[in-house]
Amino acid sequence: MAFTAKDVQELRSRTGCGMMDCKKALTQADGDMEKAIEFLREKGLAAVAKKAGRIAAEGLVCAMVDEEKKAGVVIEVNSETDFVAKNAGFVEFVDNCAKTVINENPADVDALMNCTIAGGSETVAAALQEKVLTIGENIKIRRFVRYEGELVSYVHGGGRIGVMVKFDTDLGDKDEFKAYAKDVAMQIAAASPSYLDRNAVPAEVLEKEKEILTVQAMNEGKPAAIAEKMVMGRIGKFYKENCLVDQAFIKDGDISVAKHTENVAKELGGKIAIVSFVRFERGEGLEKREDNFADEVASMMK
Repeated sequence: MAFTAKDVQELRSRTGCGMMDCKKALTQADGDMEKAIEFLREKGLAAVAKKAGRIAAEGLVCAMVDEEKKAGVVIEVNSETDFVAKNAGFVEFVDNCAKTVINENPADVDALMNCTIAGGSETVAAALQEKVLTIGENIKIRRFVRYEGELVSYVHGGGRIGVMVKFDTDLGDKDEFKAYAKDVAMQIAAASPSYLDRNAVPAEVLEKEKEILTVQAMNEGKPAAIAEKMVMGRIGKFYKENCLVDQAFIKDGDISVAKHTENVAKELGGKIAIVSFVRFERGEGLEKREDNFADEVASMMK
């Protein structure tokens, strides 16, 4: 009995196993879904199935740059509990996933799963399954961003926040530049800007912000002409809070990040421009697991 890509996807959804393992199981089972599941269980692969539905919002964010390859990555790998983030095997797995992204440049997480993991001979998907089986928790590679060029990375809070910044500069080999670049990465970690600069703010976001500020001003009883001027002033505050280059520099609140960048470039006799950045915070936007230890113990006693 033949099977389709949709069947492979369904088997993957039902068991939590890797794409290639599901394809092999369906081939062995001649397309029979239940027999394929049985095959995966016999191989010990479907042991991840029950875990696959459990909430994974803890884990680690890793930010890494390979100076020789001039490539870097920020990657988030989630687990169910924060204890796993301290597990040496889990930490090594996350590091190897980051190295694989740098080396192989996969298009997305699905492509990464099919890559041979750095430092090993198996695929990332197979290595992930092995970690689920040995650690006993649901583990998911959630997302990553890879950059090439003049980069700096920074990890805060033992893997709670990861940052990578790309620069256009001719000062990359200078220690003073590296110190400046780390300060910028720390700024991003601490102040969490949403955009690089004013040009990066989407038009619809800006219009919505103006709409909200206009309503606020009108609710304060201001005439339309006055409200319009107030909105323009408050939009400036929005830029200073949300755009990296407009933010007050964390080490000198009297100047902006843009001015600090200009000062450092002038002092070192070269050029510096911040091109882009990525900031991941562990579990942001994910449903958090809520444990009730008393209920858990009670359920085990029944």
